[in-house]
Amino acid sequence: MTTGLNRKQTNWGKAIVSIAVTLAAMPLTHILARMLKDGTTGVEQFYAGMGMGAFGLGLVIAGVFIKGDVRQSLLGLFGGMFYWMGAIDFLFMYYAERFGTQAQLDPVTGEIVSRPEYLILPATFGFWMMVMMLYLFCTANGCNFLNWWQRLFFGKHKKEIAARPMTRHTSIVAFMEVITMLWTCYLTLMFCYDERFLGDRHPVTLLVGMLGLISSLFMFARLLRYSSWGMSLRYGFATVIIFWIAVEVFDRISLLPALWNAPGEHILQIILIGGSFAVAGLYVTYRKMMRRV
Repeated sequence: MTTGLNRKQTNWGKAIVSIAVTLAAMPLTHILARMLKDGTTGVEQFYAGMGMGAFGLGLVIAGVFIKGDVRQSLLGLFGGMFYWMGAIDFLFMYYAERFGTQAQLDPVTGEIVSRPEYLILPATFGFWMMVMMLYLFCTANGCNFLNWWQRLFFGKHKKEIAARPMTRHTSIVAFMEVITMLWTCYLTLMFCYDERFLGDRHPVTLLVGMLGLISSLFMFARLLRYSSWGMSLRYGFATVIIFWIAVEVFDRISLLPALWNAPGEHILQIILIGGSFAVAGLYVTYRKMMRRV
């Protein structure tokens, strides 16, 4: 299977278009979900969410039968976004409101910082682990994140334990990328924000945000090397989602205004940010030195 990775050429046009497609898909599905929420009440919201999810699933299934890597990738990506916003996010919202789950409020301003549906999302952690077990133990795949864990856990036995990939349909691959990445990122953020575990002001939460920022920069550099439109679109989505972790964390803790207005009161945050970039720089230097050996 070719990945379309060309290390001797940069493809700025493809990379920018791939990022733009994702940045268009995200608000489009959010706007549609908001319109459905505002236009429905009671059990109608349940059916609206199911309808939106069914539409997304229909796009993904259509991609199984349509030829062309680009069209299959687009159907998988847009189908995944519609399915997430409808059959998952929308239904969590419906049941949270139906059974009276309260939003998390800022103790100072009284503004909503976490909506009810996101507060109950961590309850799906067991299901998430079940899906990850399938990918880790039963599939050879092209995901760098999963491959790293497989090498860590299985070492030289990786090819024996995860010997073969699943049947490959590009739209299904893109769809599962959307669902698993959004799911993983939301779980990570909600556990970080939870005061019983870490809290949004905890140093580890800031490090998670920095990891998202720095990882997205590395991913964008890799994205520039993809000459295949389909692969560029799929990797562009992953790049945006990882970058959005940083956006969410920095916005949650009002990092940039805080550093700008009172840098002397945030020495620890400055040290963590500087240290993160320093470690990333040392990693890049190490990789270049290893390639020369």
